[in-house]
Parts: sequence; C-alpha cells; structure tokens
Amino acid sequence: MHVNRSLHSFKIRYMLKIHHIRNATMILETEKDIILIDPMLGNQGIMPSFTLFRHKARKNPTVPLPDNTNLLLEKVTHCLITHQHPDHIDNKAVALLIKKNIPVTCGVKDEKAFKKRGLNVVQSLKYWEQQDFLGGTIEGIPAKHGYGFVAKPMGNVIGFYLKLPNQKSIYLSSDTIYTTAVDTVLKEYKPDISVLATGAAQFDLFKQLIMNTDDILKFVKTTSGKVIANHMEAINHCPLTRVKLKKLLAKNNLAQKVLIPEDGEMMDMN
Repeated sequence: MHVNRSLHSFKIRYMLKIHHIRNATMILETEKDIILIDPMLGNQGIMPSFTLFRHKARKNPTVPLPDNTNLLLEKVTHCLITHQHPDHIDNKAVALLIKKNIPVTCGVKDEKAFKKRGLNVVQSLKYWEQQDFLGGTIEGIPAKHGYGFVAKPMGNVIGFYLKLPNQKSIYLSSDTIYTTAVDTVLKEYKPDISVLATGAAQFDLFKQLIMNTDDILKFVKTTSGKVIANHMEAINHCPLTRVKLKKLLAKNNLAQKVLIPEDGEMMDMN
C-alpha cells in the first residue's frame, strides 16, 4: 500500500480564536483554554482623564465594554497580566479574578503586589525565562514602557511569548517601545502572531509611552508574521486611531500584514 510520506511531517493545527475586547484587553480561545489578557473591565468613564491639554480631557475608559464580553468572561480559565497599570488590570477585573479564583501569570516583579490584592498568582516570570504553560511554554520578554526618562516612573512591564500545543506562536509585546529585545523576538523567534500596542500613548509631559509611528512601522516591517494592533480608541491619551493607522499602513504598503479589530471583534487565526 502506498503511503504519502508527506503526511508524517504534517502538523495538525487546532482552533485559535482571538477576541479583542477593548484597549489591551483580549481573550485567546483554544479547544481547552480561555486565556484573558490585561483585563480592564470597568464601566465607561470610571477613571479620570490621563491627559488635560495634550489630548482632549475625557474620563476613562472612553468607550463601554462590548455586549458579548460577559459571556466570554464566564468561560475564562486563566489570566495573563503584563503590568499593574489600571488600563491593564482595574478594580472590576481584580474582583472578577478573585471571585472566580482564576489562575494568574505575571512578571516576577509584580507578583507580590498582585498577591496582596488577592489574586491567585500561580506563576511568575523573569525576563527571558521560559516555563511550562498549559501544555506548552511561556517566556517572559523584556518591555520598556516609554522613550527616555518617562520609562522609569512607568514601572515594571513584561511581554510574553507563547507556544501552546499545535498552535501558532504568539508574541504579546505589551506596552513597550521598540528595543533590542523586541527586535530579537521578531527576528529570532519569528512569532506567527504578534500583538502590538499602537495607540502612541502620551501624557501631557514627556515622550510617548509606547511605540511611535516610526517604530510601529519598523515592527510590522521586521516581523515575518501577522500583527494584531490594539490599545486604541479606549483611553484618552492614545491619539493614533484605527483610521489613522490604516492610512499609515496603506501608505507604506503594509496593510496586508496587520489586523485592526474593532471592540468585540473575534478573529479566527487558523
């Protein structure tokens, strides 16, 4: 009987859905795991404005949660948190994680603070440390939250590189500027999917807190995989909108490499 030898090297891909919720909040859904990332779940306008004069003063979040959010949250089995800022983990999210006793993975420098808030931290990572995670691996990736001086008061941030069983590799770059660490991940790890904060956030003083438009373009050009753009149009200190980003990418012939989901949108990544 003839056997097609190419079948022996065929790698099965299983379901991977990515739900963009709002800002940096998203959900990775596989057959057996529902992973919540950087949950900002509070009502619209519950937080003060993050700028007063550089960008229009508006209470945050500036938009409500999508209608389908609660149904997704009911199924969450794990949570990844990149840092302590309230647009990545707010009080309502803390209450939900405590109520459901959701296992949390974070950076080692945030572990103590999250445990003090009552979170069920089961795993913490150092930069460049790889650990087992949901049958695959997770690695802590360095992140720098801002250009120049402002990065220091912005505190600890960590990105994550995920390799789940029979899934595309995922790089959650977190709130970061373009650094040698980011460059290393894109060129050497070659993630299939990268999630990039693209709102060009900036306070009234100092430089941008995440990548400016030049570095966003550099990130997209450097990666060999797809990019999911988030962290836009939900916090008032993020001036780069979806429309502006689409125009920027189109002008540089990069639109085909980037997905720009609306709040509540589900992306089938198979």
